[in-house]
Amino acid sequence: MPPAARAAAEEILRIIYGDDLAGCTVSLDRITEVISTAMADQAQFDRATAELNEKAYEAIRLLSTPPVNGPALGADELRSLLGDRLDKIQSLATKVIAATQAQQNIETTSGETST
Repeated sequence: MPPAARAAAEEILRIIYGDDLAGCTVSLDRITEVISTAMADQAQFDRATAELNEKAYEAIRLLSTPPVNGPALGADELRSLLGDRLDKIQSLATKVIAATQAQQNIETTSGETST
C-alpha cells in the first residue's frame, strides 16, 4: 500500500484518538486500505479524464485542419464536410464537459461529507 495512504491513516487515527492512540480499536491497515482504494480510484479517474482531454484536443486539431482536397470540393460537399466536423466537435465537447461535471460532482459530494 502507498506510504502516503499509511501516513494519512496514522494521522487520522491520531486526530481521533490522540498521539498515543489510546482506546483505538481500529486497524491501521484497514484505514490504510480505505485511503489507498480512494487514492487509486481518484488516480484512475484522473487518468481517464486526462486521456479524454488529450484525445479531444487531438481530434479537434485534426478536425480543424483544412482538407487536402478542400479547394476541389463543391459548395454542397464543403457544407457536408463542415457540418460533419462540427457534429464531431460538439460530441467531443459534450463528453469532456460530462467528465468534468462528474469530477466536480464527486469533489462537491466528498467535500460535503467531510465537513
